[in-house]
Amino acid sequence: MAGKDRKKELARQRYERQEARRRAQQARARRVRIIGSVAAVAVIAGGAGGFVVLTGDDEKKAEPQAKAAGDCTYNKAADDKGAPKDLGTPPAKPAHKGAVQTTLKTSQGTVGLTLDGAKAPCTTNSFAFLAGKKYFDGTECHRLSTSEGLKMLQCGDPTGTGQGGPGYQFADENLEGATYPKGTVAMANAGEGTNGSQFFLVYGNSQLPPSYSVFGKITSGLDVLEKVAKAGVDKPGDDGTGKPKKKVEIQSVAIAGK
Repeated sequence: MAGKDRKKELARQRYERQEARRRAQQARARRVRIIGSVAAVAVIAGGAGGFVVLTGDDEKKAEPQAKAAGDCTYNKAADDKGAPKDLGTPPAKPAHKGAVQTTLKTSQGTVGLTLDGAKAPCTTNSFAFLAGKKYFDGTECHRLSTSEGLKMLQCGDPTGTGQGGPGYQFADENLEGATYPKGTVAMANAGEGTNGSQFFLVYGNSQLPPSYSVFGKITSGLDVLEKVAKAGVDKPGDDGTGKPKKKVEIQSVAIAGK
């Protein structure tokens, strides 16, 4: 090959490699993932400084909640992967103002939750609404992390891929001073104001920035999560997370009094 043609070929190959990397980065950005810089956890996909829990799609942020009126705002999402037809949105007026006892029945055992309707009324309102619609029934918890500094099981995606949601989004709540110790229940998101239906259950103290709405605590069934974690991650990705080897399917979610 002539020198000039060789240069053209090398330039073409370099361009194709760059395009492949760009497409891979875009694909990773659309998956639910956890990235970070805590010890023993590699920073991937350009993440910097702490963990980022993302849900699949780059969508319009939810408008701030109308807190003065006590109302919640649920905006239509640009992408409604997995959303049941005619699901609708939760009522603007939160149905719960205090502690809400919740039972999460899974294929691996029962997990008891107490949702915080006082500190996270709009998040609790959404979760209770989806539970009442049986939205979570038959869905698979699609992401497990067993790394030091991040021990959680992520659920709530009807597609089981990390890209699904209820077809609406809403703003963050209860972030000031938020921490994620063992027993925390919090929302996953794709950035500020993009909460949907995906949530994560923390079975061991985790190091995360206050970016994920804390809306409850695990009151029983931590042993169920620990059993799942002990079995490990099936085909872990670059960040060490992935589907749990021991499949966890949510069978039903019961809200006390409903």
